[in-house]
Amino acid sequence: MLAKVLEKKKADDVVVIETKDRTVIADYFVICSATSDTHAKALIEAVEERLEKSGLSPLAVEGIGTLKWSLIDCGDVIVHIFSPEARKYYDLEGIWCD
Repeated sequence: MLAKVLEKKKADDVVVIETKDRTVIADYFVICSATSDTHAKALIEAVEERLEKSGLSPLAVEGIGTLKWSLIDCGDVIVHIFSPEARKYYDLEGIWCD
Protein backbone atom coordinates (compact mmCIF):
# COMPACT_ATOMS: atom_id res chain seq x y z
CA MET A 1 0.00 0.00 0.00
CA LEU A 2 2.66 2.56 1.03
CA ALA A 3 5.01 1.48 -1.75
CA LYS A 4 2.26 2.26 -4.27
CA VAL A 5 1.76 5.69 -2.70
CA LEU A 6 5.46 6.43 -3.07
CA GLU A 7 5.51 5.21 -6.66
CA LYS A 8 2.56 7.47 -7.53
CA LYS A 9 4.53 10.42 -6.15
CA LYS A 10 7.46 9.50 -8.39
CA ALA A 11 9.80 8.14 -5.70
CA ASP A 12 12.82 6.50 -7.30
CA ASP A 13 13.59 2.78 -6.98
CA VAL A 14 10.94 1.77 -4.40
CA VAL A 15 11.90 -1.49 -2.66
CA VAL A 16 9.98 -3.46 -0.02
CA ILE A 17 12.00 -5.75 2.26
CA GLU A 18 10.33 -8.26 4.57
CA THR A 19 12.10 -8.15 7.93
CA LYS A 20 9.63 -9.87 10.27
CA ASP A 21 11.72 -13.04 10.64
CA ARG A 22 14.93 -11.08 11.29
CA THR A 23 14.02 -8.28 13.71
CA VAL A 24 11.34 -7.09 16.12
CA ILE A 25 11.70 -3.52 14.83
CA ALA A 26 9.21 -3.93 11.98
CA ASP A 27 7.75 -6.49 9.60
CA TYR A 28 8.67 -4.51 6.49
CA PHE A 29 11.01 -1.76 5.36
CA VAL A 30 9.95 0.35 2.41
CA ILE A 31 12.97 2.10 0.91
CA CYS A 32 13.02 4.74 -1.81
CA SER A 33 14.98 7.70 -3.10
CA ALA A 34 13.87 11.33 -3.49
CA THR A 35 15.32 13.83 -5.93
CA SER A 36 15.24 16.91 -3.66
CA ASP A 37 14.24 18.12 -0.19
CA THR A 38 10.91 19.23 -1.65
CA HIS A 39 10.34 15.81 -3.18
CA ALA A 40 11.22 14.08 0.11
CA LYS A 41 8.73 16.29 1.97
CA ALA A 42 6.03 15.50 -0.62
CA LEU A 43 6.70 11.78 -0.19
CA ILE A 44 6.41 12.06 3.60
CA GLU A 45 3.15 13.99 3.27
CA ALA A 46 1.74 11.42 0.84
CA VAL A 47 2.50 8.58 3.26
CA GLU A 48 0.97 10.51 6.17
CA GLU A 49 -2.17 11.25 4.12
CA ARG A 50 -2.56 7.57 3.18
CA LEU A 51 -2.18 6.51 6.79
CA GLU A 52 -4.74 9.10 7.87
CA LYS A 53 -7.23 7.78 5.29
CA SER A 54 -6.77 4.36 6.89
CA GLY A 55 -7.41 5.77 10.37
CA LEU A 56 -3.75 5.51 11.33
CA SER A 57 -0.96 7.92 12.12
CA PRO A 58 2.81 7.44 12.14
CA LEU A 59 4.47 6.63 15.45
CA ALA A 60 7.35 8.93 14.51
CA VAL A 61 8.67 10.96 11.60
CA GLU A 62 12.35 11.84 11.54
CA GLY A 63 14.48 13.86 9.14
CA ILE A 64 11.83 16.20 7.76
CA GLY A 65 13.49 18.95 5.75
CA THR A 66 16.61 16.99 4.98
CA LEU A 67 17.09 14.99 1.84
CA LYS A 68 19.78 12.77 3.33
CA TRP A 69 17.54 10.30 5.18
CA SER A 70 13.95 10.65 6.34
CA LEU A 71 12.13 7.92 8.23
CA ILE A 72 8.45 7.30 8.88
CA ASP A 73 7.74 4.73 11.60
CA CYS A 74 4.33 3.23 10.89
CA GLY A 75 4.65 0.43 13.46
CA ASP A 76 4.87 -2.77 11.43
CA VAL A 77 6.25 -0.83 8.45
CA ILE A 78 9.13 1.63 8.43
CA VAL A 79 9.49 3.89 5.40
CA HIS A 80 13.00 5.13 4.57
CA ILE A 81 13.36 8.04 2.13
CA PHE A 82 16.94 8.70 1.04
CA SER A 83 18.93 10.93 -1.24
CA PRO A 84 20.57 8.69 -3.87
CA GLU A 85 23.98 9.27 -2.30
CA ALA A 86 22.86 8.48 1.27
CA ARG A 87 20.98 5.40 0.08
CA LYS A 88 24.12 4.06 -1.54
CA TYR A 89 26.23 4.91 1.53
CA TYR A 90 23.92 3.30 4.13
CA ASP A 91 23.01 0.36 1.83
CA LEU A 92 20.00 -0.91 3.79
CA GLU A 93 19.17 -3.27 0.92
CA GLY A 94 22.60 -4.86 1.25
CA ILE A 95 22.23 -5.22 5.01
CA TRP A 96 18.65 -6.56 5.10
CA CYS A 97 18.36 -8.56 1.87
CA ASP A 98 19.46 -12.18 1.70
